Amino acid sequence: MDRRDFIRAAGAASATVALPATVSTAFAQSAPAAGWKTYEVTTRVEVLKPVGMTRIWLPTPLTEDTAYHRSISNSWQAEGGKAAQSVDPKYGAGMVWAEFEPGTRPVLILTSRFATRDAAVDLSRPGTLKAEDPAVLARYLGATDMMPINGKVKELSTSIMKDSGAKTDVEKAHAIYEWIAENTYRDAKTRGCGTGDVGFMIENKLYGGKCADLNALYVTLARAEGVPARDVYGVRVAASAMGYGSLGKGGGDVTKAQHCRAEVYLQGYGWVPVDPADVRKVILEEGGGKQPNDPMVLAARKRLFGSWEMNWLAYNTAHDLQLPKSQRGKVAFLMYPQCETAEGRLDSLDADNFKYTLAAREIA
Repeated sequence: MDRRDFIRAAGAASATVALPATVSTAFAQSAPAAGWKTYEVTTRVEVLKPVGMTRIWLPTPLTEDTAYHRSISNSWQAEGGKAAQSVDPKYGAGMVWAEFEPGTRPVLILTSRFATRDAAVDLSRPGTLKAEDPAVLARYLGATDMMPINGKVKELSTSIMKDSGAKTDVEKAHAIYEWIAENTYRDAKTRGCGTGDVGFMIENKLYGGKCADLNALYVTLARAEGVPARDVYGVRVAASAMGYGSLGKGGGDVTKAQHCRAEVYLQGYGWVPVDPADVRKVILEEGGGKQPNDPMVLAARKRLFGSWEMNWLAYNTAHDLQLPKSQRGKVAFLMYPQCETAEGRLDSLDADNFKYTLAAREIA
């Protein structure tokens, strides 16, 4: 089936939850050309203490191809349960989900294949790309539940613009990037990738956290200045080829390698990759820690405004997501597996009740 047929079929499946326990869907996709690498990621989830009806949701790779990411196929198994694939109508976030009746053993296995290549935008030359759809840009200019763009947030973004003298979109995007690289910190005590609660961070002037916090801060400040921006949620799947041990995962077990990045829309250049959170990760973790003026840090700081090394699977750009048939309200973002039982939503980082593994490998 082609991509449009796939999205229509996925939407229908999410409404009926009547697919067989073992399913495979594939995109119309030719073999990746030079510069592309193909990976496979398998996610296995087991709910150790199911109570009543149990539901599991897993993110799938981007449902739309980009210059740096192509989805190839998804296949899944939910023995003893009913499974479906769904695409969120607002953000296009893809997911596979399953429900299990009381008395069954809830296990869901998802295998996704995708191809990536490094992404880079040359901002030193005038941009010539056709403008993005205004409706898409509007989607990535608004506030979310955890990302307000007025009040204290707007005060901070205005002060950054004033201090930097930024006027153009490129200058504004770069000024916010530099402010985050200078004024935030990676907090090793933060659970998982953080919560992305930017309103709380700015209200309390607590500029620490991990990627889902720091890159969400970037996105929020950009939107407050009228520059479209979005978080991109995913997971590292391979080692860095650029010499950064902290910015890669050597394949195999990537269960704890989730990573949120950011994109900013700049007229003439399109969606530009940025990652100020990884600058702070290099400072904290690379070689046991680096000073901000270390050559490795400076190189990462320069490179991560405008480029990504694509040893990483991209899932989606969604916020405030309502999961199909969920009884517990929206999730702020979908990067980790999610689960609910009759007793409520499980903690995705609680291995005693919600056991999952992610395994990645590069394939020919």
